Amino acid sequence: MSKSLKRVTRTLADAGLEIEPLEMPGGTRTARDAAQAAGCHLDQIAKSIIFRGERTGEAILFVTAGGHQVDADKAGTLAGEPLGKADATLIRNQTGFAIGGVAPVGHLSPIRAFWDPRLSQFDVVYAAAGTPRHIFPIAPDDLQRLSTAQTGDFTA
Repeated sequence: MSKSLKRVTRTLADAGLEIEPLEMPGGTRTARDAAQAAGCHLDQIAKSIIFRGERTGEAILFVTAGGHQVDADKAGTLAGEPLGKADATLIRNQTGFAIGGVAPVGHLSPIRAFWDPRLSQFDVVYAAAGTPRHIFPIAPDDLQRLSTAQTGDFTA
């Protein structure tokens, strides 16, 4: 088991949640791939989109429904600073995850996070579990609480 997957699993267990990540043999690099593998609606996939705050230089997480796109202007207004592209080094250094497997929980360092309210319309959502092949099912309220994400309007 990878260090990233172990961190996510430990975070879930420490929160008292008995959730076993699911390995998807075909991979889950895109939301569409993940939805197909999980047999769920595209919007039940909780994508972890990372931007770089232009003022702070820190990674900022936007947890959004699989069929939604983050609007950088709306997201920047919500975050209180202009946003730029987060490179692989920033993402790895702050979250501990590689692009393609960024989980919304289990980060190496605290991260500001924002939540797409569309995700809260489902009983269960699926999020990356730290690798491009693993996802985990979770109640949206639990995921929002664990990710400490604030609800906001940031989608196009």
